[in-house]
Amino acid sequence: MEKQKMGLLRKNCPHCRGKLETGQRIHQACIDPWLEAQQAKKERADAKAARMAAKVERASIKARKEAIKTIAQRIAAAQIAFNAFIRERDKDKGCFVCGRPFTDKPGQVQHAGHVRSRGAAGHLRFHEDNCHGECEGCNGPHGAKPHQIEAGAIARIGAERYAELCADNTPHKWQRDELIAIKHEYRAKLKELKGRTC
Repeated sequence: MEKQKMGLLRKNCPHCRGKLETGQRIHQACIDPWLEAQQAKKERADAKAARMAAKVERASIKARKEAIKTIAQRIAAAQIAFNAFIRERDKDKGCFVCGRPFTDKPGQVQHAGHVRSRGAAGHLRFHEDNCHGECEGCNGPHGAKPHQIEAGAIARIGAERYAELCADNTPHKWQRDELIAIKHEYRAKLKELKGRTC
């Protein structure tokens, strides 16, 4: 009984599952196929372990790269997520300055345009009232004039909110965790917005 528990006396062949005679552990004809099957099983297990190790290594490299990102890189990543949300939010509203609908034609491609520029008011770069869908022509270097931007912003958000935006000159120093949170927040908002429009 003890021997049978230890697997020394088998009732069935481990390869073909056929009945074994007393004292046999495997059928003679099954030895080579069984060894091949065991080798293939080991190779699959080794390949799986290698894939898992590579996955862990990739995650480790990604985490190390993420840990050494500068504030400027984090601002850029958060800005990409924020701008994508703004473009999706305003895609059917047309340019907030000239009112033209967005197309794939040069000059009419949609941008995320800031009312108060990121250079002059960097603390408002992620403020939703400060950013709207704007055509490439209006957002370019020779695009809309300040009075046109002001009129477009007032039409979009109202005079009161525009005045609050212009009065906001609170200095702000962006922090690592804050920028990570902004990136995740606007990715989630974009996903929710796309889910609602599908």
